[in-house]
Amino acid sequence: MVKKIQILIVGNNENGSTPELEKVAYETGIEVAKSEAVLITGGLGGVMKAACLGAKDGGGLTVGIIPQNDPSFANEFCDIVIPSGIGLARDFLTALSADGVIIIGGATGTLSETCAAYMHKRPIVAIKNTGGIAERYADKYLDHRQNVKIIGVTSPKEAVKVIFDIINSAKK
Repeated sequence: MVKKIQILIVGNNENGSTPELEKVAYETGIEVAKSEAVLITGGLGGVMKAACLGAKDGGGLTVGIIPQNDPSFANEFCDIVIPSGIGLARDFLTALSADGVIIIGGATGTLSETCAAYMHKRPIVAIKNTGGIAERYADKYLDHRQNVKIIGVTSPKEAVKVIFDIINSAKK
């Protein structure tokens, strides 16, 4: 059996999300499902919930790695809930569980997950025109180390295609 590719979607939780961001997240979730990858999120609301709903509607598998120790905090579209019980340190679990990361908007929690992925050289794609962390770091490096360039894209479909291209080229 071949391991499925695991894609982490990060972005605003319900305290900063907008219907526009959730539409992008939903469409990205559908694209992840169509690619037959496993969708990973932080398992809560906002962009995470919308991405999970999209993946479910697309027939995909969703994993929510939540900061709490009680699985009932996860959104209802998570097939698998991992209640980490370690608070914000769970950002490292989400980042290291992913083969690639897609950023949609985002604030400090998103930046934390992005930094963890960056330090471990995971491919990262940011959907432009979604504001926040995605907008700020699209087509840039996070620091002088230049571990991985965060690739800016313009659509959910392009985000999934580019992240797969990067992951597959690294396997060769």
